Amino acid sequence: MSKAKNININLKIWRQKNAKDKGNIVDYKLDNVSTDSSFLEMLDQLNEELIIKKESPVAFDHDCREGICGMCSLFINGRAHGPDTGNTTCQLHMRKFNDGDTIFIEPWRSKAFPVIKDLVVDRSAFDRIQQAGGFVSVNTSGRTIDANATPVPKEDADKAFMAAACIGCGACVASCKNGSAMLFVGAKVSQYALLPQGKVEATQRVLNMVRQMDEEGFGNCTNTGACEVECPKGISLENIARMNREFLKASVL
Repeated sequence: MSKAKNININLKIWRQKNAKDKGNIVDYKLDNVSTDSSFLEMLDQLNEELIIKKESPVAFDHDCREGICGMCSLFINGRAHGPDTGNTTCQLHMRKFNDGDTIFIEPWRSKAFPVIKDLVVDRSAFDRIQQAGGFVSVNTSGRTIDANATPVPKEDADKAFMAAACIGCGACVASCKNGSAMLFVGAKVSQYALLPQGKVEATQRVLNMVRQMDEEGFGNCTNTGACEVECPKGISLENIARMNREFLKASVL
């Protein structure tokens, strides 16, 4: 591993006071950034300097900082989560940048993800899609059956777990030229469609989730594939195909 060093960078960050504000790119210069620091730690460093200067800090979302929650969603130099593949913004480190680099930082761009402030967007549309059908109603009282007592083919179990790896960060939407949420919805439909526990409500689930997706204003899929490429968890396009099959089957029943 190369030894850590300090670099100086130029930042161009989207600043927007609220959803009604027009917003604009603001330039910042940040010196002595350790290449061992994460991208979010770099933003923390910037905010500390802004607070000292009695300026408004840059608002950005974060929580676990372990690549699990998906909240640290930023568009960095034209790519969701930055120049690396297979990681979230919080897993991106400043060693990926060089001394003197200019870094553009923007929020997700989607009609269904309105900006709240600066780099923070409202992704509650994803919550409403899951609430529409991304659950299993099981009576756990009385004669509860142990999960291991229900045989599941290993291939199906593996695919279900891979679909369930989706963290709902929204990189698929931000990367899609149509602002489509079909990779996200496909993953949520798939993780239940592949398991016996999800079969009971399968028909109503896919119809409800697709309907809610459309109502939220997400675009349609045109098979560009940018969503899979930029997804930090590598969710496969196969999940979109499976959702389409489930939707078609449910529509004709």
